[in-house]
Amino acid sequence: MKDCSSFFLCLLLIFFFISPDVILTGHAFTGTYGVCYGRIADNIPAPSEVATLLRRAKIKNIRIYDADHSVLTAFENSGVEIVVGLGNEFLKDISIGEDRAMNWIKENVQPFLPGTLIRGIAIGNEILGSTDPELWEVLLPAAQNVYSALQRLDLNKKILVQTAHSEAVFATSYPPSAGAFKEDVLLYMRPLLQFFSRIGSPFYINAYPFLAYKSDAEHIDVNYALFKSNPGIRDNKTKLHYDNMFEAQVDAAYAALEKVGFPKMEVIVSETGWASKGDADEPGASLKNAKTYNSNLRKKLLKKKGTPYRPKIPVKAYVFALFNENLKPGPTSERNFGLFKADGSISYNIGFPGLTSKAASTRISFKEFYSSSYVLALTTGAAVLLLNSFSY
Repeated sequence: MKDCSSFFLCLLLIFFFISPDVILTGHAFTGTYGVCYGRIADNIPAPSEVATLLRRAKIKNIRIYDADHSVLTAFENSGVEIVVGLGNEFLKDISIGEDRAMNWIKENVQPFLPGTLIRGIAIGNEILGSTDPELWEVLLPAAQNVYSALQRLDLNKKILVQTAHSEAVFATSYPPSAGAFKEDVLLYMRPLLQFFSRIGSPFYINAYPFLAYKSDAEHIDVNYALFKSNPGIRDNKTKLHYDNMFEAQVDAAYAALEKVGFPKMEVIVSETGWASKGDADEPGASLKNAKTYNSNLRKKLLKKKGTPYRPKIPVKAYVFALFNENLKPGPTSERNFGLFKADGSISYNIGFPGLTSKAASTRISFKEFYSSSYVLALTTGAAVLLLNSFSY
């Protein structure tokens, strides 16, 4: 009997160490594909259903734009890695002192660990290059205070401090080798990059071929923006050829970083997507184009390959967005970036299943169960029981 117990214990321990959902590492981005979970809506599924939706779709990475407690509670034991947001409205207060950052973390992050896999804290969103220069000045001290607080709590190796930029930080981005930061932005960007380089944080950029095409549809080939067959462009300086705008935007960021002394910093796309509906003056916003862009983007990311300029660094990206958000202000496109409709069904088919019913959201298939963190609790408990049995 003891030999039998030893055999099963070995099996359990082997499972424990080889299961990809059990072995966790700090600063993780599982695979290369993530999604932005925006919630400016009054008709989208509850967070618990969203956790089920992501599990069914095998989406392992999400970004949220706050630290909503109902979301963080719902994602406990989900296996989904989350970047939470410290909203722009908090930056001035957090920049004043580390104690304020500590209070925010103790209220909005620490209580949900380790069950909820919080992997990053995004300090504001699209601050540099925005129309509020006062926030430019407080971005770095806010990030430093958050990092220092994480250090004191011994969480800095598990949770990455980061911030996402818009294309507004660049003076030029075409061709990719010409990528360069604006001079007024660089005054704040350089010390920020120095800090992020020291703590090992990548450069996060919100890259939208849709917005570029919308602003200059007369001169941009829509096929180039959609990853479809097209002549592409040649960068005469690097002699590299680009057959899609997405990779060109990523390499423009690499070029800008290299020019200011950070050639080894990784670029991660913190937002990208395509609107399925728009106003009359929003060319390209259509269901067909949204399906084409997001389908082709997903295929490209799943190949885990790099860009022409950084071929050895697999491109990672968060797609905007999980749902159509009916309360977002602005043009019609802003409310129609969702991979899923408000009821949890797919907006268009790019390979993801939707929430088919209330009942479906509560079921867990054997495969999902096997790969989930529920198994960690069972295997650990069984191993403890078997080990205890050896003492008798």
